[in-house]
Amino acid sequence: MSEIEKIAKTVSQLAKPKMRPKELSEAVRKVHPKATKKEITRGAFYAVILAAGRQPSAVHGLHALAMESRKDTQDDAG
Repeated sequence: MSEIEKIAKTVSQLAKPKMRPKELSEAVRKVHPKATKKEITRGAFYAVILAAGRQPSAVHGLHALAMESRKDTQDDAG
């Protein structure tokens, strides 16, 4: 299993409704201390893809978190 797949699994397990991206990133980093923001964002999008087939009801929330996280990553880069 790749590191992004492991992060995606962690994101899926830790993500909760109305959770802020920063909170999710901090929670993911407790499990994956070396993960970068970019890797966590990629993991979040990968979690969306995985959820689409297994948990369609979770897709919206995971997608919102992934988009917010991506925005934060872009803001840091700019």
